[in-house]
Amino acid sequence: MSTSWNVIFKRLGVVFAVVVVLFGITMLFTYDVIKIQWVSFMGLQPSYEPMEDPLPVATESIPIEGPAFIPNMGAPQNPVPADQVSLARGSELFQINCAVCHGSGGKGDGTVASFLQNKPANLTSPAVQFLSDGAIFLTITNGIPGFMPALNENLTVRERWDVVNFVRTLK
Repeated sequence: MSTSWNVIFKRLGVVFAVVVVLFGITMLFTYDVIKIQWVSFMGLQPSYEPMEDPLPVATESIPIEGPAFIPNMGAPQNPVPADQVSLARGSELFQINCAVCHGSGGKGDGTVASFLQNKPANLTSPAVQFLSDGAIFLTITNGIPGFMPALNENLTVRERWDVVNFVRTLK
């Protein structure tokens, strides 16, 4: 009878030892004592920094806030009336997104304007005020390469029209 107990204890000891070794190996990998570089397909694809070479919008896609304009159909018409609500929103958005370069009065004398190689436009000038609302909207949307960044990712379609309405008040 004692030999059967000895055999059982030996087998349990071996099973316990195997479990302890497996548990120890698992803990080594869990707590990054041993690190293995697993194949990651995310690391094998091209990556882009924010605002670096933005990908074009997919053809026939419509933003969730509706179409801003139809390409190759000319400048869009302003659908937002220049009421007090629009002008207040436009003023606030202009101070946040535009005043740093164009200045709070839109004269191109913002806090960073002196550091820029290509000076910001004077939004009170007749050349800018002569532009249609749609042309100003497209400039805000697409920017001007080398002069002004595109703000289509920062401002919704409605917000861009509010800024256009506010720019009209700067004359």
